[in-house]
Amino acid sequence: MKKLIINGGKELTGTIKIGGAKNSVVALLPAAILSDGKCKIYNVPNISDVHKLNEMLRLLGSNVEYKNDEILIDNKNVKNREITKEYASTIRASYYFMGALLSKYHKAKISYPGGCVIGSRPIDLHISAFEKMGAKVSIKDTTYTLTAEKLHGADIYLDFASVGATINIMLAAVLADGTTHIWNAAKEPEIVNVASFLNSMGAKISGVGTSAITIEGVKKLNDGIVEVIPDRIETGTYLMIGILLGKNLVIDGIIKEHLEAVITKLRETGAEFFIKNSKIYVSKTKKLNGVNVKTLVYPGFPTDLGQPMSTLLTQCKGESLFEETIYENRMRHIKHLNSMGAKILQFEKKAIIKGKTDLAGRNVIATDLRAGAAMMVAGMIAKGTTTITNIEHILRGYENIVDKLSNVGADIKIVDE
Repeated sequence: MKKLIINGGKELTGTIKIGGAKNSVVALLPAAILSDGKCKIYNVPNISDVHKLNEMLRLLGSNVEYKNDEILIDNKNVKNREITKEYASTIRASYYFMGALLSKYHKAKISYPGGCVIGSRPIDLHISAFEKMGAKVSIKDTTYTLTAEKLHGADIYLDFASVGATINIMLAAVLADGTTHIWNAAKEPEIVNVASFLNSMGAKISGVGTSAITIEGVKKLNDGIVEVIPDRIETGTYLMIGILLGKNLVIDGIIKEHLEAVITKLRETGAEFFIKNSKIYVSKTKKLNGVNVKTLVYPGFPTDLGQPMSTLLTQCKGESLFEETIYENRMRHIKHLNSMGAKILQFEKKAIIKGKTDLAGRNVIATDLRAGAAMMVAGMIAKGTTTITNIEHILRGYENIVDKLSNVGADIKIVDE
């Protein structure tokens, strides 16, 4: 079992380079199966989710070459195969193969996707959209079988602006007959990244980044190329750490426009940092003030940064309110923060955080990916040693995390026991 060991309170100086976005690459890799030729993906983060998706591509017959931060995918020998529980249960994003395989082969058979248990994340929006496009869906045990003689364009209104559903519908629609409209589509930058990749193959997608996306079906997709956008969640996490521990810390390779809500809220606490081009320059802010944080779909404050933000709020003077509006199990890290000395009262999906409180190192658990990030931030600022178990969750979304933090002065390591 791997553990993350952190000796806290170390000043951080130097440069942290941001990698490609986890939430983008996990959709780009399944999207590549739609190409009848070769695909090249640049700026690929070295995270466990990427390795798992590469395994699924190889299961389907793709030749996958992964070197440094580039992946080359050749689909000349691809065949439609079932993605079993052995594969699908390890990662939530396996569900993107539903849309991609249904689109290309008019049939997909896949076990229910796994991933972090952060709350109810049903795929009913995905299934309903596929059915509107002409698919028939059957479920046996935990396996979904989707079939369609022919997929056709449809008008699809999403009850919730779901990132997963928006992308999966795009994947299904690119080879369908006719035109598909997605209303109340999610607007996240990762969706724009996926659409750019599909359009490079010959797809006709417009309106991405708005709530109304149009996909005109085409007959086939050819070679594709894309660069994964910088990870805004990784950026936000390291920015928070810099506000708490930095001394002339530089966070390099960011897109400011993807971080507006986070930047605004952090500055509301009194945090001091400045941005020039693709870099953030940050040093420790001595006095931080409590604020209210409410997670929302993009362009609001991202749910994936709510948990790390709650750790930062323990270091803010006064009372803060942290409210999660998307997933009901985003609060499972609270008891672990309290065990380290935080003063947090939880009420379902809301938490009142009283600060500033000194944190002490403890043995804690990463209950999910972003909870693990929250505990990592806590361990970085705590007095003494913090040991985090279940760190496989953290490794799913933060590439080379030990190297990146050690190189700027953190005392952090992974041990395998």
